[in-house]
Amino acid sequence: MRVSREQMRENRERILETAATLFRERGFDGVGVADVMKAVGLTHGGFYGHFASKDDLAAEAIGRAFVNSNRWAAEAGAAQPQAPLQAIASHYLSPSHRDDPGHGCPVAALGCDIARQGEASRLAATEGVRAGIAGLSAFAPGKTADERRTSAIASYATLVGALVLSRMVDDEALSDEVLAAARVALEPTQQ
Repeated sequence: MRVSREQMRENRERILETAATLFRERGFDGVGVADVMKAVGLTHGGFYGHFASKDDLAAEAIGRAFVNSNRWAAEAGAAQPQAPLQAIASHYLSPSHRDDPGHGCPVAALGCDIARQGEASRLAATEGVRAGIAGLSAFAPGKTADERRTSAIASYATLVGALVLSRMVDDEALSDEVLAAARVALEPTQQ
């Protein structure tokens, strides 16, 4: 039975979203093509009608994860224009984000793994990071574009580093303390 073009498009979207989640939860080596297709409810053989390889899927899934992550950051910042960076930090540096890597930041979940992936995955990550920096630059303090960009990069690094540390430790109190300290570090300085 042939699948309509619309159904093929929908299947591809489900495969991408599912892969992006599974990769963030388990890493690239912890997820096979069969795992993704099973989670979507499709056969393993159908995968190759959508992607040439797992590497192709990984690159597109990384790109999708960055688009979603950067979108929610922009929405969080825009929702609280009086303190946009603090709104982003409050969500990003929360126990709920920490405890749900499959639906969170691809940098914190996959940063070291992406560094060992192929060229297409690294390019997707680079584009995602550039977009994230540009988005944060719109909210970052500074008098010039260069100052705002530098502040955005420092904020991005603080957000990611704190989330990675909070996930790494096996002491929930310490994990919460790391998140709280990073939120404080990202508060505007009083002049």
